[in-house]
Amino acid sequence: MTESEYTHLADVTLNRLETALDVALVDFERAGGGVMEIEFDDGSVIVVNKQAAAREIWVAAKSGGYHYLWDGVSWRDSRGGEELFVALSRLASAQSGKTVELC
Repeated sequence: MTESEYTHLADVTLNRLETALDVALVDFERAGGGVMEIEFDDGSVIVVNKQAAAREIWVAAKSGGYHYLWDGVSWRDSRGGEELFVALSRLASAQSGKTVELC
């Protein structure tokens, strides 16, 4: 994948995530440089950011760090294969203590 293809796919994904967070009524801040911070009532944060050099999307949550690679259809965790939005729903639900659907 070229750098421009990666940038386009990652930007589309962050835009989709922004819409999903709006619908789910979850607080977030989209900082510059392809970084999004999802904020929870207890002060914890999930950080989602583009990693252009690796052509990945990285997620940092209370439970750990995750790297997502584009498989031609969706972003998949490099270790377990979980799809990004499924994982973010699970991680946000765990951190917020309530069901969060971002799919």
